[in-house]
Amino acid sequence: MKNIWILTEERPKNEVIKTILEKLALDNDFGIKSSGMSVVPIMRDGRFVFIYKVEGVQCEGYKNVLIKLASGDSSFVDFLVFLQEAEPDNNSKPFYAIEETKTDDSESRNTGVYQRCSKFVYIEFYYPGIKKIMLYNLQISQKKEPTDTSIFGTRMLRTIGVEILGKVHDKEILKPFSSLKELVDLKNSMRMPPKGNVPIKIEINKDSIKVSGRLYKAGGINHDPNIGALTIIALCIRKWEKKKDIIITKHGLKQSNLGKSSKFIQIANKVGIKLDGLKMPIAVRHENYWHYDMSQEKVASVFLHVALVAYTKARVIYANHGGSERGYFTDPKLGAMAIEKYQEGKRAKYKAGDKTMIIHIPDMIIYDLARKEIINVEGKKYSTRKQGIEDLKNYTYIEKKKIIPAYNPASIVRTVVIFGSKEKMIKKKQIGFMLNENGEVILGKQAPQIFKDVVKKLLTL
Repeated sequence: MKNIWILTEERPKNEVIKTILEKLALDNDFGIKSSGMSVVPIMRDGRFVFIYKVEGVQCEGYKNVLIKLASGDSSFVDFLVFLQEAEPDNNSKPFYAIEETKTDDSESRNTGVYQRCSKFVYIEFYYPGIKKIMLYNLQISQKKEPTDTSIFGTRMLRTIGVEILGKVHDKEILKPFSSLKELVDLKNSMRMPPKGNVPIKIEINKDSIKVSGRLYKAGGINHDPNIGALTIIALCIRKWEKKKDIIITKHGLKQSNLGKSSKFIQIANKVGIKLDGLKMPIAVRHENYWHYDMSQEKVASVFLHVALVAYTKARVIYANHGGSERGYFTDPKLGAMAIEKYQEGKRAKYKAGDKTMIIHIPDMIIYDLARKEIINVEGKKYSTRKQGIEDLKNYTYIEKKKIIPAYNPASIVRTVVIFGSKEKMIKKKQIGFMLNENGEVILGKQAPQIFKDVVKKLLTL
């Protein structure tokens, strides 16, 4: 019998895995029986084997649902789903490419759609024709009336064959564009951005199609929302116009900004995009689309998060594992809340470049209900553990302004969680937990009690 394998950069969340399995069952006509579904780490002889299993669910015709952490060498969707017995490798063909987003128009016009578009364009080079899904896992209320940006971006996603799940849309918004003229007319009729921003406009000429849009940011091609917007616009244009040059104007780039390994350059080479006034380099393509993640700090922090959810009553009230997905702070009365980037009343100073106004946020905030204890976690690799200890000093503001008003904890603990090495002992008292390269789980000398509880359970599996 085959297994269902899910490779992901993210912490596998029960509700998201359930949605993926229900979609698979619908598309492949098999039944699902579910009773208290949960994601758990697989332990053998007291060691984590770096595979998670979905318990409490039976998929007709499939043996197990198994999950592993993976990453891309350039641009990687949040989930690749495989239907096969053996563990996937780079010769395996995935059934789904799924991008998950928590972001809605109410937070950002661009990141909810545009920032993720380039991922769907890029994956086509490795897996042509793969089933592509944009999965909305919204943590806050959806905006009642979608913005023009959301409508335009969603219709482009539909034009390149991306299915939309988890978000309520009017049927008109889900219609793919029927012609290049319809796409161009809608884009050019949209509201202009604030003064000083470069608007994305499309101009059809006899020998070329020009699309304006800024790509320069922080010393290179780093404007992620516009990378997404301009690449998906170009791919949609290619649906109807195969030969004309597509030229990006007002991009703000210099020749020295163009690297051969950037995802934009790779997509541009493949789709046939040129940059006005510059010579396009020939991209160096990555051989493989993905690899298993066995180096980043989140290997340990995700493991601990999954284990806490599965085996304790502790609540993880905020998480951002290795900078992978945006987290929301869970207020017991107000629900999920986005945490601002800058301190209250300091927006002007922050925008002017004063980075001391940044709100430093732990990688994970845990609430141990039984002890009314907050544990603020900084995730690090073994090699950067000293920096993790230094980073623990930065949490005073968020504790004072967010955590204490919301939870009034009896105590607050700050600790570091690390991944890596073959060490079997933690020397620094500030390090509460380590997952080493052999999958061994190791407690620090002053580990929070909830860590001791979960490790005790793990070692009995």
